[in-house]
Amino acid sequence: MEVQETRVQTDRVLTVPNILSMARLLGVPLFLWLILLPEFGGPRADGWALLVLALSGVSDYLDGKLARRWNQISSLGRILDPAADRLYILSTLVGLTWRGILPLWLTVVLLARDLMLLVMVGILRRHGYPPPQVNFLGKAATFNLMYAFPLLLLSDGDGWLASLAKVFGWAFAGWGTTLYWWAGILYVVQVRRLVKADAVAD
Repeated sequence: MEVQETRVQTDRVLTVPNILSMARLLGVPLFLWLILLPEFGGPRADGWALLVLALSGVSDYLDGKLARRWNQISSLGRILDPAADRLYILSTLVGLTWRGILPLWLTVVLLARDLMLLVMVGILRRHGYPPPQVNFLGKAATFNLMYAFPLLLLSDGDGWLASLAKVFGWAFAGWGTTLYWWAGILYVVQVRRLVKADAVAD
């Protein structure tokens, strides 16, 4: 009976953690619009963009914590949470690169890693495996990047605060990019082992 209850909980869609993740996803286009507003003749809304990003970070923390505490870890949540993380990273990359805050080469390096993982997911599906779960290293990489991007956005100005934000922003960006690729390489190693094990079994 206890095992069945756990399975029902796992298959639920409308849970508090999932609703928080859905809200995060809805914030992605709003965040991108706020960043790009000055590029289309509108006023700068960087403060509002930072607020949306901060709320996204809070909801990211809460959905995982509540899912574990209330036994509401779901299959949908395992997809929504990393999807929201990657969409925020993608929208921030697009916005900051468009505004000239991020260099194009860094955007290409980060997107190349996501493209590599997309290929790995395709290989896993061909062998009947689900996408790999986000590991601690991947979470740490996302954590660093989610700190780096708002700081770099804040650095697009004058004064001591902008200068300080630039230093810390690039520090987080360097660590985040390194960990992002490290986690990606570990995923590749994991996929290679699974595919190799399948080949031996056949």
